[in-house]
Amino acid sequence: MNEILTLTRPDDWHLHLRDGAEMNSVLPHTARQFARAIVMPNLKPPVVDTAQAQAYRERILAALPPGLDFTPLMTLYLTDSLAPAEIERATASGVLFAAKLYPAGATTNAENGVTRLEKIYPVLAAMEREDMPLLVHGEATAAEIDVFDRERRFIDDSLLPLQRDFPGLRIVFEHITTADAADLVREGPATLAATITPQHLLYNRNAILAGGIHPHFYCLPVLKRERHRQALIAVATSGHPRFFLGTDSAPHAIGAKESDCGCAGIYSAHAAVELYAEVFDQAGALDRLEGFASFHGADFYGLPRNTSLIQLRRETWRVPESYAFGATRVKPLKAGESMAWRLMAADEA
Repeated sequence: MNEILTLTRPDDWHLHLRDGAEMNSVLPHTARQFARAIVMPNLKPPVVDTAQAQAYRERILAALPPGLDFTPLMTLYLTDSLAPAEIERATASGVLFAAKLYPAGATTNAENGVTRLEKIYPVLAAMEREDMPLLVHGEATAAEIDVFDRERRFIDDSLLPLQRDFPGLRIVFEHITTADAADLVREGPATLAATITPQHLLYNRNAILAGGIHPHFYCLPVLKRERHRQALIAVATSGHPRFFLGTDSAPHAIGAKESDCGCAGIYSAHAAVELYAEVFDQAGALDRLEGFASFHGADFYGLPRNTSLIQLRRETWRVPESYAFGATRVKPLKAGESMAWRLMAADEA
């Protein structure tokens, strides 16, 4: 049976594109399936002001292959020293749509992140006034906290105080990994939403550790227990309007992953929509994929829903072992494995 799944063209609400030749390599994978994407600002150096964000946006648009229609939605990297006036400039620019909170040291290029929330309270107050969403990497990073407990501690130590002190601030709890986070968002106010990655829906922590160390499954926040994965599947496929697609696709060269201190990040942009379709299909919830992928994020950000369509065909195909990544190669999620759904090209639809 030649089964076709038609969806309103989705958006990726959490994406790492890198820069330069590496960006040129991975951008087409995203642009062929997504209409828009929230682009993370953790470059080296990070994107800390409006002018830098505008320049990065221009580099993305210049790298876009002809014939692909894609809009990058830019973000600011919050630091201890960011001035509240920068939020006003960012909002007025028309190209910046959120600001990102990285706790210092939490993940890739987060060394310039926020050391104490109180240091950015004036900036958060400006964001609340301007109605700019706050995107949070939800991990507490104190050395004494177990890596598997970092999300739970972030909720208690940071997220709940943020909600109390800035009740009008829209917050996206990005790449949630635990039942605790799923419960908090599901039961929380209309100002709190969450993105969920394909890897946290497809795998638990055995993928990293069982039978040896598997560095290409290492990401931050790390994969958790099976009960947490099942909780994420339940909320993602529930139709709840404040859970939506965010791949956190984060490419690193194979050598950087397979080193004595491997980088955190999983590359999923090559088959993002197909990966989510697999999850929703297995859960018997394909009818709810469009809301999760195409509607909920746009609604939360206050942006119009897309009107164009994409189509997936139920068709077995094999994921390549690697893709070009500038002068190197990147290993994608499910490298060498079979997929059950394939994104159809425009001339096939």
